[in-house]
Amino acid sequence: MHVPDGFIDAPVSMAAGVAAAGAVALSLRGARRELDERTAPLAGLVAAFIFAVQMLNFPVAAGTSGHLLGGALAAILVGPCTGVLCVSVVLLMQGILFADGGLTALGVNVMNMAVVTVVVAYAVFRGLLRLLPGTRRSTTVAAFAGALLSVPGAAVMFTLLYAIGGTTDVPPGKVFTAMVGVHVLIGIGEAAITAATVGAVLAVRPDLVHGARGLATPLKLRVGGVLVDAPAAAPVAVVARSARSTKKVWATGLVTALVLAGFVSYYASASPDGLEKVAADQGIDQKVKEHAAADSPLADYSVKDVSDARLSGGLAGVIGVGATVVAGTGIFWTVRRRRTDELTAASTTSPVL
Repeated sequence: MHVPDGFIDAPVSMAAGVAAAGAVALSLRGARRELDERTAPLAGLVAAFIFAVQMLNFPVAAGTSGHLLGGALAAILVGPCTGVLCVSVVLLMQGILFADGGLTALGVNVMNMAVVTVVVAYAVFRGLLRLLPGTRRSTTVAAFAGALLSVPGAAVMFTLLYAIGGTTDVPPGKVFTAMVGVHVLIGIGEAAITAATVGAVLAVRPDLVHGARGLATPLKLRVGGVLVDAPAAAPVAVVARSARSTKKVWATGLVTALVLAGFVSYYASASPDGLEKVAADQGIDQKVKEHAAADSPLADYSVKDVSDARLSGGLAGVIGVGATVVAGTGIFWTVRRRRTDELTAASTTSPVL
């Protein structure tokens, strides 16, 4: 759903940019509360993983494909404020390095794909968790539902922006029907990917899933070859488990992202995604503008002057994952360190009673 330059007029694009900047600023403040020494590097990894999976377009209808937006996944794994920042980092890398998503439309894309998806997904996720039993299965089900609804939510936001500042005279009602219709189907794929990823992390390190903190999961002990619930004193063991290093999870996640972007992406659907298909069918792409970074060495997710398509795309994917994980990790470590410095300064200046 990367909106190119020219779909939305300049005033509305600027207004969306201001709104997006405000949302990112608020998210930076909120992320200070969500990030700690373990989750700061994992947030960078989540951004890189979203970048990689977004390269894997999957078919959803005749001649149409979809890809992960990632807001739901990021919000549930590392928190809603950090989630907005994760997707925003991905959009920034895609726009600057790969000419994917217009630079003047960056604010539009952040509002659609980062802010709206996170708000909708996390609201649905938390609401369902209040109604469902506190189990891992319930968490996965809630993640599925939140992700499913987040994608048509983003389509509704695009339609609203188009209704206000669209550059063509296509009726907004037609755009709404087409956008929501195809993005409900894409939402199913989003939900499946999100639920599978959240479920996989829950299975090995539930303590690293922000949305599952406080989940009541009894510790199991093997006694005589049989798994039984641990005694009441087990919380100490649970705390010790939570304090384990995240290096193995980080390495596994990074390797997975590199494989997806560097190899599996070659087999992704070549059909236009939901927005591209709707734009072509409805004629809202009549005034699309060439991307300012169209001559980038990595434009269109291929390395310039590398003739082999498989190698070119794979190298671009690997470079993208590397750039995203470095940029994301740097940002999140900086946010976390600033919060730590503030707490240290506050504790040293507090009067002693």
